[in-house]
Order: sequence, then C-alpha cells, then structure tokens
Amino acid sequence: MIFIATVFLEFWKRRRAVLTYDWDLIDWEEEEEELRPEFEAKYSQVERVNPITGKPEPFQPFPDKLSRLMVSVSGIFFMISLVLTAVFAVVVYRLVAMEQFASFQWYFIKKYWQFATSGTGVCINFMIIMSLNVVYEKVAYLLTDLEHPRTDSEWENSFALKMFLFQFVNLNSSIFYIAFFLGRFAGRPGKYNKLFNRWRLEECHPSGCLIDLCLQMGVIMVLKQMWNNFMELGYPLLQNWWSRRKIKKGGQLLEHKFSLPQWEKDWNLQPMNLHGLMDEYLEMVLQFGFTTIFVAAFPLAPLLALLNNIIEIRLDAYKFVTQWRRPMPARATDIGIWYGILEGIGVLAVITNAFVIAITSDYIPRFVYAYKYGPCVDQGYRQEKCLKGYVNSSLSIFDLSELGLGYSGYCRYRDYRAPPWSSTPYEFTLQFWHVLAARLAFIIVFEHLVFGIKSFIAYLIPDMPKDLCDRMRREKYLVQEMMYEAELEHLQKERKKNGKQYHHEWP
Repeated sequence: MIFIATVFLEFWKRRRAVLTYDWDLIDWEEEEEELRPEFEAKYSQVERVNPITGKPEPFQPFPDKLSRLMVSVSGIFFMISLVLTAVFAVVVYRLVAMEQFASFQWYFIKKYWQFATSGTGVCINFMIIMSLNVVYEKVAYLLTDLEHPRTDSEWENSFALKMFLFQFVNLNSSIFYIAFFLGRFAGRPGKYNKLFNRWRLEECHPSGCLIDLCLQMGVIMVLKQMWNNFMELGYPLLQNWWSRRKIKKGGQLLEHKFSLPQWEKDWNLQPMNLHGLMDEYLEMVLQFGFTTIFVAAFPLAPLLALLNNIIEIRLDAYKFVTQWRRPMPARATDIGIWYGILEGIGVLAVITNAFVIAITSDYIPRFVYAYKYGPCVDQGYRQEKCLKGYVNSSLSIFDLSELGLGYSGYCRYRDYRAPPWSSTPYEFTLQFWHVLAARLAFIIVFEHLVFGIKSFIAYLIPDMPKDLCDRMRREKYLVQEMMYEAELEHLQKERKKNGKQYHHEWP
C-alpha cells in the first residue's frame, strides 16, 4: 500500500501538469491573485512596494503576523488537547463498562464482555467525533480569520491545514491508543495497575490487539462514510424540499411547478458552501489516511474506500447538477496544501505500519520464537512446524495462592515473565528482551528499506509526461522564432528607412 500510495501521488503530479497545461496556467503566479478585502481594510494604513509588481499595496508587519500566528497555534493545541481529553473519557468509559459487562446477568453479554465493551466504546467515540467536528469547523474558521491571510489561496491553505489537523487527530487518536497503548501498562496478575485506584486498566483481547484495532477502524470508517454521504446529498435534498414548500405556501407558485423560469428555480437551490471544495478534499485526504496508515491492521480499508468512492462519484454529480447552485470558478495551478498533506500521510503511513507490524501484531514474537526458542533452532525455518509450542512459550505462570483469597494452583497470562519459583519471580525473561530488540531492529530496517524504495520509485517516475515536455519545448521554440522574425522585420524596416543595404542575417 505504501508503494501504491507513492505511485498514486507521482502519477497525480503528471496529471496535474497536463491539467495545468490544458488550462493555460503554466505561467500563472499566485502574485496575480487579488488581495482579500478583509486584508486591505485591516492594513490599508501600512503600505509597501510589491517586489513583483512594483506597486504599493497593504502590508502586514512581521510582529503583528507573528503574534496572530502564535494565538492561532495556541488555539490549535488547545483543540487537540480537547480531543485527547475526549479520548481519555472514552477510555474511562471502557474501564467502567468492562467491569459492568463482566458481571452482567445476561449470559451472552457476560461471555463476550470484551466485544461488548469495544463495540459500545467505538459507537460512543464516533458520536463524540462527529459532535466535535462541528465545533472544530467554527474554531478553525475563527482562527484563520484572526490570522488575516493576504489572499484567498493563503486563507484556504491555512483553513485546510487546521481542519485536517483537527479532524485527523479527532478520528485517529482513539485508533492510535488501541494500536500502541491499550494493554501495554495493565500490569500482571497480583499487581495490576488501576486508574484512580479503582478501575483496572483494560487489556487486549486474548487473540491480540489487532481485533480491537480492526473493529475500531471498521466501525468508524463505515459510519463516517455513511454519515458524509447523507450530509452531502440528504441534507441539501431536505433543504430544497423545505424551500419549495415555503414557496408554495407563500403563493409564489401560482399554477404548477413549472411556472417559474429556470433561472429562478436555480436560484432557489442551495448555495455551495463557503469553503468550496474544502469538504470534498478533506474527506478524500482523511480516507487516504485510513487506507494507508493502518492498512496492516485493517486490510479491508481500501476495498471500503473504493466502494464508497464509486457511490460518491454519482452522488456528487447529482448534488452538483440538481441540488446546488452553479459554483463560482477560480484559477489554481494545483490542489494547494493538500498535496503536501498527502505526502505527509505517506511518510506517517510507513512509520505507523512499521510499529503496527512490530508492536501490535504477533509477527516479531513468532519470528523470534521460530529462530531462537522453537524446535527448529538448529535446523532452519520450516514454516508452521517451527511454531510448535509458541502459545505455551508466550504465556507466563502466576501462583494463585499469592492472591490471599484461598485459591491454589496456577494460571497463565500473556507476558514474558519468570515463574514464581525462580530466583527472580515475575521479572522479565531473556525472551522478552530478545523480542524487544527484534522489534526495534525491525522498525529501523523496515522504515529505511521502505523509505528507500519509496524514494527510488518517486525518482523513476518523472513529474511531467514526455509528450507534454516536447509540446512545451516546441511552443518555446516557436515563440523564440516569432520573436526572431518580428525583430528581423523591424530591422528590415529600419534599414530601408535609413537607405541601408539589407542582408538576411542577424545583426
């Protein structure tokens, strides 16, 4: 998936170059863009000469820009801390629900208390996510206006970055918690860590943390896509239906529904939102993160994204044609800051998947057991045969008599700790340190190898198609020829005027 994401971004560069050429925007610069009226009104008293145009224009002093930027960054960190607080609240709920479901009277819930805890926690987390998204949009709008960007492109880039940071942290903070923190600090039997000295910290399912991670990603991704499709099409449909109902009640529709002229019907449609295609870009970028960052834990994510996009293409077409007014066009040479965000997600995906494979999954413990502790230590790796006894090796022993509750015997738990009869009971064994060292080594090797291949693929694929390069060079050559001919014609006229002899040569 990392390689596919890299190829996707590189071919998008080529597609962007073709689109820019077709729309004659190769030489269009952002400096040609007009200043925002809010910027001109705020800084009309302070002017400087534009180094490009040579004309005076309003100017924002650096101290003022820095102070506003610091306030904006502080607001971003505050909202991110609010997200983390919400995640902590969900964690506390899971701890309380875990205790309640484990002692539930209904046998089905009592038997599958871990799935019940994870399922209800995911649903509550999704509701919190969607509620906070409404707040984040208003806060991002306020902070961006506070910065007073110079042009509309700068405003859109600043707003897009804030919205992405808010929603990315909002959507993925709980997923990162489950992938890398759930069950890591739970302790061991007889010495469990507790929150507020009351609730025992949650552990992963006996089959591993990937089950919880897969459930979390699947529910959030499916529900969010369904909600987005409803808001993009269902909400404008309801608004247009309500506006038509008000027109009928007001008596403006006299005979039948076709009596209004087409332009008035179009005016009664819903206006395009203030941010243009911001929501469409944001949805696709977040989806790109879902399909790459944790693809090792949830391989169905690309398939769900494909099915969603096939449906959404038609829904967007219907929405733009029948439910929205015609949007105002604006020039742009690229997709702005979104491409940089996509590249950043690609880099984060390499690091995250390395940690998922090394820490969250059982790949490295199985690998270490097969080569160091299994029955094939001196014979080489022989697939499943070398994993015989792995489950027993991954379980530690606890003496129930140490609980002081009258129990006797032993129980097993997932960890690499010494048995109670050893000289250092319940201390980490040598196998634990071997697994830890192998995990760190795998992360380093995996990251460097994938980053190297990723960079090599990006180097091999040119940013511009060869036929486009040839066309641009041809146009440049023709422009030079036209300039030569024009200069030569001008020179001929000057020589004839002065009575000098004319020669077909460059002066």
